[in-house]
Amino acid sequence: MNLKGRHFLTLKDFTPGEIGELLELAARLKAEKKQGIRHDNLRGRNIALIFEKTSTRTRCAFEVAAHDLGMQVTYLDPASSQIGKKESIKDTARVLGRMFDGIEYRGYGQEIVEELAKYAGVPVWNGLTNEYHPTQMLADLLTVQEQFGRLKGVKLVYMGDARYNMGNSLMIACAKMGMHFVACTAEEYYPSRELVELCCGYARESGGSVTLTEDVEAGASGADVIYTDVWVSMGEPEEEWARRIKALSPYQVNSRVMELAGEKAVFMHCLPAFHDWETKVGKEVGQKYGMQALEVTDEVFEGPQSVVFDEAENRMHTIKAVMAATLQE
Repeated sequence: MNLKGRHFLTLKDFTPGEIGELLELAARLKAEKKQGIRHDNLRGRNIALIFEKTSTRTRCAFEVAAHDLGMQVTYLDPASSQIGKKESIKDTARVLGRMFDGIEYRGYGQEIVEELAKYAGVPVWNGLTNEYHPTQMLADLLTVQEQFGRLKGVKLVYMGDARYNMGNSLMIACAKMGMHFVACTAEEYYPSRELVELCCGYARESGGSVTLTEDVEAGASGADVIYTDVWVSMGEPEEEWARRIKALSPYQVNSRVMELAGEKAVFMHCLPAFHDWETKVGKEVGQKYGMQALEVTDEVFEGPQSVVFDEAENRMHTIKAVMAATLQE
């Protein structure tokens, strides 16, 4: 595998073979970390982390991974950067590219990270945009591989709003790797027709499939993986919460859904999750709409089929693999 100098913006840009090799590298680096074997061969390198949207897992994963590789990290949040305000994306990219060996971006439109990549002159990694979340996908694929010993032929069912970064990215990842992707949701929350057609093409080549259904029983039956994400992102207007909760409540992941999938199925979530009232937002929304949980019940989230914390840990190992592969000597 030679990915030196490559950007990591969406899995559409990578072949199944390249994705597989990144997963192999991540598994090796994970094993080395568990065994206390150092792999800090990128000493002297510096990376910038641009966060226009805050995150616990993405920031920690990038920082710990970078430190394990021997690199120094500069964190830029909206209050400490002029990006897009007093300085254009293009100019920011050319400045940071002169100072850093790699740049991570987590924020809004995919066009922003694409422009950074166009002008930076160093590898740019997508930590999340509205449209795609490729680092999460590698963590998810590694987790599935660890659970089932394979990717090909695994049925993954995504329940919830499949129009944005998680639904889009899971569909791409599954289709590329020969998995069977199911978007189980109300029709208005299906991924775009254009992306579905593209992924159907990937699936024909890999032996996978793409299915869209509103039928929970048909969608969840026999699934290997049941996956969900928050129904509404922070910052969206209150009326959107009401509309989304009403439309997506039939697609909550609960004990019935897991029974349909079967006892060998696993539950996954990219986190954070509103599975109880132990967060400020969870409590406010739960009390207002009379729900003890939103996209997943606490019984499932805390149950024996849940692998959400294995998945969260794998963010760090797979992000480390991406940085190591694109910055390799």
